[in-house]
Amino acid sequence: MPQVFINVVPSRALSMLVGFLLALAGSLPAAADEDEASAWLERLGPALNMTSYRGVFVYARGESVHSMQIAHRYNDGVVEERLVLQDGGSGEIVRKGMNVVCVLPETGRVKLDQVIPSGPFAEAFTSQLMPVSHWYRAEMKGEDRVAGYDVVSVALSAKDPYRYSHRLWLEKSTGLLVKSHVRNAEGEVLEQFQFTSLHIGEDIPDSEFEIRTEGREISRTLDEPAATASVVQRMDGWQLGWRPEGFVPAAAPRSGKGQAVAFSDGLAAFSVFVEPAGPVSMPTGASLIGATTVYMHQVTEGDSAFLVTVVGELPPQTARQVAESVRIEDSVALGAGEP
Repeated sequence: MPQVFINVVPSRALSMLVGFLLALAGSLPAAADEDEASAWLERLGPALNMTSYRGVFVYARGESVHSMQIAHRYNDGVVEERLVLQDGGSGEIVRKGMNVVCVLPETGRVKLDQVIPSGPFAEAFTSQLMPVSHWYRAEMKGEDRVAGYDVVSVALSAKDPYRYSHRLWLEKSTGLLVKSHVRNAEGEVLEQFQFTSLHIGEDIPDSEFEIRTEGREISRTLDEPAATASVVQRMDGWQLGWRPEGFVPAAAPRSGKGQAVAFSDGLAAFSVFVEPAGPVSMPTGASLIGATTVYMHQVTEGDSAFLVTVVGELPPQTARQVAESVRIEDSVALGAGEP
């Protein structure tokens, strides 16, 4: 079984600047203007890293709802963040530049990487803003008020059935994302963020970024974004026969034995894990958590069996097509038959 990180790894979420609060007034009508919407999206990437703020947000995925306190600042070119779990036990994540420390809650029942959001808050999105307008139709949806701030609303409607649509609310002076929805083709909201309190542009003291929770600490250094060519080399022994247009290799998640590659279209992301099947038969098919699909598929090559797992913000039918397109080329390269 691969390490199935619902949001790939905490590093993706640690570079996000999310903000969200229940809208206090109805959206004002505005004409659809794709150029204006694209201009706002161009501001989003820099704002995610270079805006300092603090607040508390609620993240809802399916029937699961979590609340987290967050402080974020851009200090001398270095991103610093501290995320503290507000429910389900104690736990926190502190990031200073590329160094991350995660303190697990005493109960051991809550994994922070499972409650931190993904999508446009992912590190892949902030580091390489792709031409998402090729795959999504951008449209201005008017103005609003969120958490006491004036915002504009941008809709990103998927142009094909292979990905979800998004609705973003951006603070007008900074371009900071302050609310977000992920929606399926029927318009149902699958995941959403919402700040319950938010203060932008404050001078946040150093003390806000110190670890205060007692518990088991896990430290790691974030990987620099890899070049596409080096990522593709990680697909050693297998090939992906199909993926939705616009999704390009973005990273190579650690998966232990086997191979793993992540793909992003600049807004959504998914990972493909390929590993030798274990002695215990794993259930195949799709499972859903909000907008995240986990699809497992078994492939046989000669005398060897392999488990293919697709994890990401994809509709189930898309994840299935991706998983079933994997072709095994070299069983030895994938570790088949090794003890």
